[in-house]
Amino acid sequence: VQLVETGGGLVQSGGSLRLSCAASGFTFDRYAIGWFRQAPGKDREGVSCISVGDGSTYYEDSVKGRFTISSDGAKDTVYLQLNSLKPEDTAVYYCAAEGQAGHLGGCSVNNYSHWGQGTQVTVSS
Repeated sequence: VQLVETGGGLVQSGGSLRLSCAASGFTFDRYAIGWFRQAPGKDREGVSCISVGDGSTYYEDSVKGRFTISSDGAKDTVYLQLNSLKPEDTAVYYCAAEGQAGHLGGCSVNNYSHWGQGTQVTVSS
């Protein structure tokens, strides 16, 4: 299993970014893929997850209405569109995957065993 994140960067408050997670080494539509973030001095937290097979999703409360997760089966890639970014969204964003059939089982760090290397998102005020 390999996950490669791209798309991070520096953006002003209110701006947008799109993160990509390119997956390989497993059957894409039999997995759940999630985006997690870790800010300095804080625990890693689940931001948004998707069960690729049935499309069910989860969003952490603070990102609802601002972030959108989607998947592209033709490219084996999951995207996270980040809109209306705030300084508190600043963190390293990680993509993670776990075998999942059917409805999304959750978006907890402990439920995912395959991780990418992370991409930095910095939002300036």
